[in-house]
Amino acid sequence: MIDPQNVELDAMIEAEKKQVAFEYHNEAWADGMSDGIEADILAETAISTALTELVRLHGEEKVVAMVDSLRQRLQHGEFRPERNLH
Repeated sequence: MIDPQNVELDAMIEAEKKQVAFEYHNEAWADGMSDGIEADILAETAISTALTELVRLHGEEKVVAMVDSLRQRLQHGEFRPERNLH
């Protein structure tokens, strides 16, 4: 039987890790911008690095499915700057 308290705790830990990762990415992004690297270069490099790591961890099929999901979310406006809650 799954303990709901453990599931809730795991979700809280994951949310905290995501927040810390978001802060790390923002700091790296700001450092790159201050060094004169254009935002589109930073973005493309971040996506390429992430996809390479995800393929290494999960294989191409799962990453293709993830990219398809991201495409749908993008088409529905999830990544528009005015929707950014951070």
